[in-house]
Amino acid sequence: MLAGSVTVFFAYIGFDSVASTAEEVRNPQRDLPLGIATSLTICCSLYMLVSVVIVGLVPYFAMDPDTPISSAFARHGMQWAMYLVTSGVVLALCSTLMGSLLPQPRILMAMARDGLLPSFFSDVSEKTQVPVKSTIITGICAASLAFFMDVSQLAGMVSVGTLLAFTIVAVSILILRYVPPDEVPLPTSLQTSFRLSQECDEEKVGSPLGDGNHEQGTSEIKDVIVVESINDPLIEKQLYANKLDELKRRKTAARSIASVCVGVLILTASASVTFLPFLVMCLFCVFGGLLLLAGLGMLSWIDQDDGRHSFGHSGGFICPFVPLLPVMCILINTYLLINLGGGMWMRVGVWLVMGIFVYIFCGRTHSSLTDVVYVSLAQANEIYGSSSSSAFVA
Repeated sequence: MLAGSVTVFFAYIGFDSVASTAEEVRNPQRDLPLGIATSLTICCSLYMLVSVVIVGLVPYFAMDPDTPISSAFARHGMQWAMYLVTSGVVLALCSTLMGSLLPQPRILMAMARDGLLPSFFSDVSEKTQVPVKSTIITGICAASLAFFMDVSQLAGMVSVGTLLAFTIVAVSILILRYVPPDEVPLPTSLQTSFRLSQECDEEKVGSPLGDGNHEQGTSEIKDVIVVESINDPLIEKQLYANKLDELKRRKTAARSIASVCVGVLILTASASVTFLPFLVMCLFCVFGGLLLLAGLGMLSWIDQDDGRHSFGHSGGFICPFVPLLPVMCILINTYLLINLGGGMWMRVGVWLVMGIFVYIFCGRTHSSLTDVVYVSLAQANEIYGSSSSSAFVA
């Protein structure tokens, strides 16, 4: 059942496409999670109800694999239902194609804004305010693939892409919660204010105490007192101990995340292969399971990073049940990916190699992160706060 679910996993690709329309939503922090959860619940309920009805009409081993629903009604003499279902399928295919063409142009537009693709893909029509050029190119490529490839091959490739994306997101949640980066890239619009603040700090440090007014001198005296208090041996020892504890926690969390990933790979690979002896397969499964449980237990025991809620400067929805939910997502998705055939992985490998070449020859040299300024999280929070306050005053 799990291996067969890989092929039909593409049915859930429309839910994550809602996230690509965040720029077109009035309140994305509230509306996007609500829309995804509501549509997912409704569609899952409909899928399960239809499956129950069809299996109740015809045993699963006697179904027509090409037209299971319409043939099930036809076997019971309900020809009118067969034509109704077939018409609904045609309309559903059209709506699915339109829904699939919605997120991809916006993803290409975002990648082009970051410099990973040519700027041609980031052009937005002044009349419609949508990426028309990216939509046309996406439609041509999708039609060409649908014309030259089999439906099962396309469904497998789409499912692999979706599973890989979901797995990467689950691993990224663990990284952001436990070992987020110490420095973050500063947007280009805020780099000027950051340089100005640095220059002001240098001028304050370089100016003598008597040259300023009384308030400035008083503030500088307070700064000197604070610096002297920080230089106290006991305070320095406490700060050093806290820093060592934080470094130890980050190293433990990084090792635990690596243990989870390695344990998932060993467990799912050993449970899927058929050429190994049963005893060897059991030993590998036990070893992988122990690594997985050890990493999960350590992540549950240690504290998460203090700045996890402010990272990215966006509130709204936060993933619950961490680390259990991301680890289970990694485990199930990896098992589904490993159960794909070799031919499917060859086609996906060719697609990934093409993406690597695009990055090497285009994205690597034109990326927006090439000359970006990296600042600490504390400085980033201060810069974002000052920019928001100045914008409010303006």
